[in-house]
Amino acid sequence: MAGSTFGTLFKISTWGESHGEGIGVVVDGCPAGIPIDEDYIQSFLDRRKPGQSEFTTMRNEADKVKIMSGVFEGKTTGTPISLQILNTSQISKDYSNIMDVYRPGHADFGFDSKFGIRDYRGGGRSSGRETAARVAAGAIAIKMLSYLGVEFTTYVKSVGEIEIDYSKFDKDEIMRNKLYMPDKEAAEKAGRYLESLIESKDSSGAVVELKCTGLPVGLGEPVFEKLDARLAEAIFSIGAVKGFEIGDGFKAAASKGSENNDPFRIKDGKVVKETNHSGGILGGISDGGDLVLRAAFKPTPSIYQKQHTVNNKGEEVDIEIKGRHDPIVAPRAVVVVEAMTALVIADLLLQNCTSKMDNVLKIYSCN
Repeated sequence: MAGSTFGTLFKISTWGESHGEGIGVVVDGCPAGIPIDEDYIQSFLDRRKPGQSEFTTMRNEADKVKIMSGVFEGKTTGTPISLQILNTSQISKDYSNIMDVYRPGHADFGFDSKFGIRDYRGGGRSSGRETAARVAAGAIAIKMLSYLGVEFTTYVKSVGEIEIDYSKFDKDEIMRNKLYMPDKEAAEKAGRYLESLIESKDSSGAVVELKCTGLPVGLGEPVFEKLDARLAEAIFSIGAVKGFEIGDGFKAAASKGSENNDPFRIKDGKVVKETNHSGGILGGISDGGDLVLRAAFKPTPSIYQKQHTVNNKGEEVDIEIKGRHDPIVAPRAVVVVEAMTALVIADLLLQNCTSKMDNVLKIYSCN
């Protein structure tokens, strides 16, 4: 299977299945000298792990990370960093009734058609559990970016049709409620909505929004390796994502050029923008504004209602999915979006070191 590696210089390769012995990631190309320990990485995994509330799967995984290589005396060594997360709460028998059936909204049919064999226990490689490995790797990228003053604020913007009110935006509230929403009233309303869906054995979609501050100007290439193109690839690689926006996104299609353009001006001797409709990217290159992106997550396809489908024998059948599933993906996906964004930025930062001779001279000059 190809496609388990992401990045050019700051590169990750994830491995493992939902119901295998465990999952993990190898991070290659991370600079030496970055302070990293298991507790730090664990703090990110704890934001993603299951069993946090009634709105997440009750699969009771500790998601305990173990650093296997690449860190010595608390700092990265410049060699490959291997991270392991053991599976401890998989119940494979929950999936025995769908081993020959293609679940609606899942990757079963395409996976079986492509490989002729699939791990039906929780989706195997296509399971959302694989994202824990990305979060572990992303934590290292975020640590690297913190040295440059790059910071992330990531949260659930909407659940179903319930959206946050930006006039009530409270950054501290994000970590205080179960849905990672920065608006307390919206979170409470969304919670009641999800409770009603749980009763009716249904699920909900949502939108995750990320704002990144402190991003240097000049990240990204002007043609195929645009910053927004790389971000789109990264975010769309998250299994449940069906939509992606930068800045005004689809709203830009309904606006005028005079409304959408961001005027430049000088402030404290630096070029800045008066507005940020571009979401921090122009021509595929970071423009000094805050990076703003959104990811639209589809409703969790594993619902407990009876559904009509077919099996691998070509027969039409009805199924009722068992197991432990999230009624909404987005709250646990907040940190996944953050991790994938950080991995892109870290990779492009390293690539940018060779964009002009002045950068090379800063490293190798004897003066």
